[in-house]
Amino acid sequence: MYKIRNIDLAESGRQKIQWVRKNMPLLRSLEDEFSKTKPFDGVRVSISVHLEAKTAYLAKVLAIGGAEVSVTGSNPLSTQDDVAAALAKDGLKVYAWYNATEEEYKEHLELALGYKPNIIIDDGGDLVNLLHTKRQDLLPHVMGGSEETTTGILRLKAMEREGVLKFPMVAVNNAYCKYLFDNRYGTGQSVWDGINRTTNLIVAGKNVVVVGYGWCGKGIAMRAKGLGASVIVCEIDPIKATEAVMDGFKVMTMDKASSIGDIFITATGCKRVIHGEHYKKMKDGAILCNAGHFDVEVCVPELEEMACEKKEQRKNIMGYKIEDGRWINLLAEGRLVNLAAGDGHPAEIMDMSFALQALSAKYVLENYEKLGNKVIDVPEEIDKRVALMKLKSWGIEIDELTEEQKKYLESWC
Repeated sequence: MYKIRNIDLAESGRQKIQWVRKNMPLLRSLEDEFSKTKPFDGVRVSISVHLEAKTAYLAKVLAIGGAEVSVTGSNPLSTQDDVAAALAKDGLKVYAWYNATEEEYKEHLELALGYKPNIIIDDGGDLVNLLHTKRQDLLPHVMGGSEETTTGILRLKAMEREGVLKFPMVAVNNAYCKYLFDNRYGTGQSVWDGINRTTNLIVAGKNVVVVGYGWCGKGIAMRAKGLGASVIVCEIDPIKATEAVMDGFKVMTMDKASSIGDIFITATGCKRVIHGEHYKKMKDGAILCNAGHFDVEVCVPELEEMACEKKEQRKNIMGYKIEDGRWINLLAEGRLVNLAAGDGHPAEIMDMSFALQALSAKYVLENYEKLGNKVIDVPEEIDKRVALMKLKSWGIEIDELTEEQKKYLESWC
């Protein structure tokens, strides 16, 4: 039923889950609704998302809705063992532990799929990849699923283009209520939470280089500016680069920024955006970290190869000494700094994202036969429902169009 580090940690995990539940009113509302309607009765759901308290609460809400839920992590350094223990103690199928080896991580993914899931909730595409490669035998059971992050959407789109995707996947990451809030405000805050708690250094007065100016990069840059940093943006998209300039940031190539930056944060979804040629120019004491899903944005192998000495400077900070005496510091092994060195996005932000996940899973369950084997958008009515739920939780009401106004907007003369 579970494969975790230590079941005796459950009480600590329960406290964390109870705390986020109090601060996730949208999921609480869905918990109440699902407990009565049981939309997932008899349905098997497999989840691969960063396994911390907010994910655990999502899993519990689906289980309350009737689902048989299996859970694993989506990053070896983001799993919290006490949270995994709490879920296991409460009867969910859990397969994950902190700092799993690559082999253990893959085993946990396979175990989570071992119950022949009907619905999958993925973060980065590892479950989808496994179902389309090693575990194709499970495909007949899968109705569809949803994807949480940009990197996973990129992988799914590639599969769709090649005609190999075998079931519908809802692009939760592309919903307005996801990227406008989770990616911008969630990543913007949680990345700096992770950096600050790990380094215990001041941000004000430093040169912060943000690589990538998508919604995550915008949030990171905005928060860096608020903390008093001088922000440099590196981009490949001329439109995003223009936007960064108009937002008040310096824009330059990574080649130029590498000699200026004090703190470097990648948020591109691409590989090797910081590499050996950049390391040669960096200041002594430069700090590198990554906010993208996979640990490929900062090229760690090249840093390892260049270093003549390697030393842990502090928990989650590995120092690499270059032959000329400079030290370059890497946070959280180049993995997601907000989760590998922190607690991830604030509960109130993930409340919106996970409400989208829960409602998208319900949508797939009800419509999978007519969706086709492709990546689909979150339906507008779900997106707007989540936004209205959020406003209601704040006690805010908004105006509605009158019939006269609707008619005016729909007319051409």
